[in-house]
Amino acid sequence: MDESASEPATGAAAGATAAGGARNVRRRRIGVLLAVALLAYLIDLGSKLLVVARLEGHRPIQVIGDVMTFQVIRNPGAAFGMGQAMTVVFTAIAAAVIVVIWRIARRLYSLPWAIALGLLLGGALGNLTDRLFRSPGVFRGHVVDFISVQHFAVFNLADSAIVCGGILVVLLSFRGSNPDGTTHQPARSHTAQDGEENTGDHAE
Repeated sequence: MDESASEPATGAAAGATAAGGARNVRRRRIGVLLAVALLAYLIDLGSKLLVVARLEGHRPIQVIGDVMTFQVIRNPGAAFGMGQAMTVVFTAIAAAVIVVIWRIARRLYSLPWAIALGLLLGGALGNLTDRLFRSPGVFRGHVVDFISVQHFAVFNLADSAIVCGGILVVLLSFRGSNPDGTTHQPARSHTAQDGEENTGDHAE
């Protein structure tokens, strides 16, 4: 048997196996992203349905004295009550964020990034649902906020998911982690490296 002829076949088989393994990893990561997003979305949706049914039109419930209370606020703006005159704009932004997350998911191989993007997706879908289906109308719906923190803001669990996902994305970026599972050198490391090179040049 010609050994030289078998080598390309072996290499092709190994390449096909590696490609299949990479596809399986990506499917699992997308599964994690969707599971996290669904969990965040359902928790947010359930909490809003509950507080609207039980708390709207009633006195606030004290959770931690006056520091934290539950009270229903209809918010036409963005997270934490910002930009209340730009409801349609924030609806479009939320939809765009969902599209961007889905595009990133096409090359997703990192588990921490899957969790972070899942939190962002679930939170964005939660508030977008309010924009689309709550009064006063489609694309102009007011988001249900109910967690009131003294001297801070009134927000909901979708906002919390978005913030947690955003913080995780920042931390991963600082650590040099990419959604596709590769790593890059953080900008701060480049600066430090340049400084070390300059120090070495002066020493010479």
